[in-house]
Amino acid sequence: MLNFNDAELSKIIVHKIGNKTEEEGVTLSEDLFKLQGGMINDLLLQFFLSPFKGENFYKFFHETDINLNEVFNYTEKIFSDSEDFIEQSQNLAKHLYEKSDHPKIKSGEFYTVEIQNCVIEDEPVNAIGIFKTENKDTYLKVEEKDKNYGIDYENGININKLDKGCIIFNIEKDDGYLISMVDNVNKSNEAQYWKDNFLKIKPREDNYYFTKNYLDMCKTFVEKGLKDMEKNDQAALKNDTYNFFKEKDEFKQEEFEEEVISNPDIIESFREYKDIYEEEKDVTFNNEFSVSTNAVDGAKRKYKSVIKLDKNFHIYVHGDQEMIKKGFDDEKNMRYYTLYFSSES
Repeated sequence: MLNFNDAELSKIIVHKIGNKTEEEGVTLSEDLFKLQGGMINDLLLQFFLSPFKGENFYKFFHETDINLNEVFNYTEKIFSDSEDFIEQSQNLAKHLYEKSDHPKIKSGEFYTVEIQNCVIEDEPVNAIGIFKTENKDTYLKVEEKDKNYGIDYENGININKLDKGCIIFNIEKDDGYLISMVDNVNKSNEAQYWKDNFLKIKPREDNYYFTKNYLDMCKTFVEKGLKDMEKNDQAALKNDTYNFFKEKDEFKQEEFEEEVISNPDIIESFREYKDIYEEEKDVTFNNEFSVSTNAVDGAKRKYKSVIKLDKNFHIYVHGDQEMIKKGFDDEKNMRYYTLYFSSES
């Protein structure tokens, strides 16, 4: 769905954002960075765009009026008149500084970028990218001088480690634009300032969203809602769930309950758990939707079923639950599993 193969940087400006709590201030550039072409452009494209993959999209929102969302407002002005690029990039920088009011937020460079020729579902789309770098890496430099080699170092930005970024595509304006976002630095609550306080975005409710959230909910239902179920039965139910999504093009809850869960009592518990999960996690579920293969592939690692036995063994369960049986040895007063297989490798 998202393709940057022909993307080009047409404008870029860099500002410096400090921590407001520490009163570090904002340093605003007044002119664009002069793009020279060649290697520097290629490196910038790699740095800015390579982290954005998949179909996990967002959109701007506001509780009362979308036009009161600052980032939506400033980017809409750039899309409307490219001559406003510098002024609106400065407004974006000032807005980010106002939201950088937690003591753990690091100062860093803030980039506003105009990107042309992105491709969304085979259609060319222009975009605005906003990025922040907070961390520096140390690099060794080996230099030749008078037929000898010297070693020095310098600090710089690793082009393979974008800290924070957001790309706003110039489509779906009436619904808050189509947005892709990354935040590779902070996962704790104070770090949500980038997504929740600065950008103020929420997930776009599409097939990827419905598929991902349904898979996440099913996994936690098995692990928490059915915590008294035997581990091998839990593993089998998770495998059946994943395989159902893997094999289907269209999801229908009634079909899922009949083919995967089957037990009427567990189906009732599943429906109750789904309602509670929806409210607590503030997500929306549809009972029917087209399955996103990218969301299913992304959940594969989470759906690996592992039975941990004391500190001695891990059993990875991938398929038929009839091939694993649980028992109890009275003589040793210990539980055991019997595994059936045709060959080993």
